This record gives sequence, C-alpha cells and structure tokens, in this order.
Amino acid sequence: MANSASGMHVNDECKLKFLELKAKRNYRFIVFKIDEKAQQVTIDMVGNPEETYDSFTKCMPENECRYAVYDFDFTTPENCQKSKIFFIAWSPDTSRVRSKMLYASSKDRFKRELDGIQVELQATDPTEMSLDIIKGRVNL
Repeated sequence: MANSASGMHVNDECKLKFLELKAKRNYRFIVFKIDEKAQQVTIDMVGNPEETYDSFTKCMPENECRYAVYDFDFTTPENCQKSKIFFIAWSPDTSRVRSKMLYASSKDRFKRELDGIQVELQATDPTEMSLDIIKGRVNL
C-alpha cells in the first residue's frame, strides 16, 4: 500500500529479506533504494553473514541516498554474545535535494514495515556511521 505522504510502496521482497536477516541470519546487511519511476522501495544489495562492517560501509554510494539495515554482533563487557539490528538512513550532503526529501518523507513508513529494528542512525557522511559510533550506540 502506498504511503499517502510520499506515495512510496514497499516491495514485498524488502520485507522478506529483512525477516530472513532477523530470524535466520542469512545476511549481515541489506541496502535498500527508492526506485523513483516505480515509486517503491527495492533491494539494492545484500551482504553475506561473513561480511564485515567495513565492507558494508563501502557499499553506500557517495552521492546517493539509501536505507540500510545492519545486523551488528558484539560481546558485552560481561562476555555475553549479543546482536542488534541497526537501521541507517544514508543521506549524503552531495546527493540531490529531491532525493534527500524523498528519502526523508518515506523513512518512517518504511521503518514501520521492518519490525525488529533496535537502533536507528541518520548519516550524512561516513564519519556519522563509523564503527565507533555503532559501538557507542550499543554501549561498548
């Protein structure tokens, strides 16, 4: 169903891949993009479970907006293995204004389709989504 504010539809494959990431841990990350012609959010790329955070950040285009989810594994100071699913809204300063507005207006509805997101980040340049920031959001 299209969002009345942005008119954006979420492709069913986006929801299915997210459920696989969350429940089966088939992916380390998923990068989503808005197909402006089709007026829907689609999958841009997925990362295998063995992919690193560095390989994920390299997937983010320098001049285009994207949404992404990343399954971050970590060990707590008490030596417990944990995982948190991050939602990252990537909106680089160098992207088109129209694109930034479209991604901003569609973000909340898209996020609601992905039940299970635990942490949200908004990033306009790579330093705003560095591994240190990710670790800081899980109190490491």
